[in-house]
Amino acid sequence: MWPNATDTQELLVQAKKGDVDAVDQLLAKHREAVRRMIDLRLDPAIVQRLDASDVVQEVLIEASRRLQDYLKNPVMPFHLWLRHIAKDHMIDAHRRHHQAQKRGVNREQPMHRPGWSDRSSLDLAGQLLDQDLTPASAAIQEEMQRKLREAIEQLDDDDREVILMRHYEMLANQEVAESLGLTEAAASMRYLRAVRKLRDLLTPS
Repeated sequence: MWPNATDTQELLVQAKKGDVDAVDQLLAKHREAVRRMIDLRLDPAIVQRLDASDVVQEVLIEASRRLQDYLKNPVMPFHLWLRHIAKDHMIDAHRRHHQAQKRGVNREQPMHRPGWSDRSSLDLAGQLLDQDLTPASAAIQEEMQRKLREAIEQLDDDDREVILMRHYEMLANQEVAESLGLTEAAASMRYLRAVRKLRDLLTPS
């Protein structure tokens, strides 16, 4: 999901030298990944009131403003730093828009979260449901995705987050650990626990 690390590093080197074009390229390359990360987590109750593109634009503007400070002390990989900025903006957006509940925001809730119906969800559902990963029937695919969406929604926040990071953002365990402030062993255990819970929800005895 996230851009190639080598290409990103080359652009960061050029950006540190003051190359404005490199900064533009760097942010442009990460735009879709940031958009996907936000789409995966936007509360369904506000997606009709809030355009994810606006949040993405806010994230990239802040990243551009703070980039030189990051380059002086890159304490984490660029994409994880960008995720932190995006996470803060999502928290702010949810807080702002949930204040509109009295104006009926919950009645506008769509069927499911944007970004959850794609190849990643089919692959994960296929693994957990022990079915063919590429079912021929579109109806079967939709049913698998529906079951998976409902199961993920039932997970607690920590378990849901690690599933989204590993299977939808395609982050490695080391990246998950760094982003969440955990040891790699703790991140691995959290992931395994989340998968067990998800499998139990999808295949009740």
